Amino acid sequence: MTDSHKIVITGAAGLVGQNLIHRLVSKGGYRIVAIDKNAHNAAILSRFHPSVEVVIADVAEPGPWTATLAGADTVVSGHAQIGGTEEAEFVRNNITATQHLLDALLAHRVPYLVNISSSVVNSAAVDFYTETKKAQEQMLLESGIKQVVLRPTLMFGWFDRKHMGWLARFMKRVPVFPIPGDGRFLRQPLFVGDFCEIIIAAAEQRKTGTYNISGQEKIDYIDLMRAVKRAVRARTAIVRIPYRAFWLLLKLNQTVRSDPPFTTKQLEALSTPDVFEVIDWPSLFGVRATPLDEALHETFQDPVYSEVVLEF
Repeated sequence: MTDSHKIVITGAAGLVGQNLIHRLVSKGGYRIVAIDKNAHNAAILSRFHPSVEVVIADVAEPGPWTATLAGADTVVSGHAQIGGTEEAEFVRNNITATQHLLDALLAHRVPYLVNISSSVVNSAAVDFYTETKKAQEQMLLESGIKQVVLRPTLMFGWFDRKHMGWLARFMKRVPVFPIPGDGRFLRQPLFVGDFCEIIIAAAEQRKTGTYNISGQEKIDYIDLMRAVKRAVRARTAIVRIPYRAFWLLLKLNQTVRSDPPFTTKQLEALSTPDVFEVIDWPSLFGVRATPLDEALHETFQDPVYSEVVLEF
């Protein structure tokens, strides 16, 4: 890898982007351009990695940010609306933003794209996130740009402001941690560090094709929360409550918060009986699969990164 290898990342100050840039900087040999619309999270990225060119811009709107793709030989499409209650937000940030990115990719003739999709495109769930991620993936696939499509399952790791990161912080604050129903919802959590190594390997090898990147270990949600409790050394009691009561509590929370960390739609997706394909991505990409307990310990016990909390 030479210093002329330019990589542009959208959604760069989020979960995947922050972890990916940490690994790219550690490896060396990359000129990195990071694009994100959240100024607070972008400032955190700049503080840790002052050598990275950080551009604060909303890719859902055309603007000067498109010029940063000039001379790039790899673009990582990492922007996404994951949570929320308004359909318009998902359309804006997953479809409109991707159309603007695609226009810039074609205008600057970028030769290679890492298309970060999601396992939800194979899910039985029907919600704003699932439907717009399907459209996003297809839009980029139909562009004709040489690319790899990566479909990760639920990820966790440093900089996780939603999902398991939020749950872990909540767990440390409360005496009782509620679990909906019996908690026997099968999960396949993916360590974001492993996913970032897959992105790097795909870009370096110029891989093409579509890959379902699932966590190698299957675990029920309640057992996953017990593992998180051990990792964060929380004292909370894990208590099952009826599913309907849990749903109503989330619904009430949505009426007082514009961007709740967990919604009724996400609860419904959690309880949807999905089992995602587990491929041998360690061999395909040459990446070690970090054991779940080791990954949880690294996530929640790192002396620096485990304490960083991004904005929603």
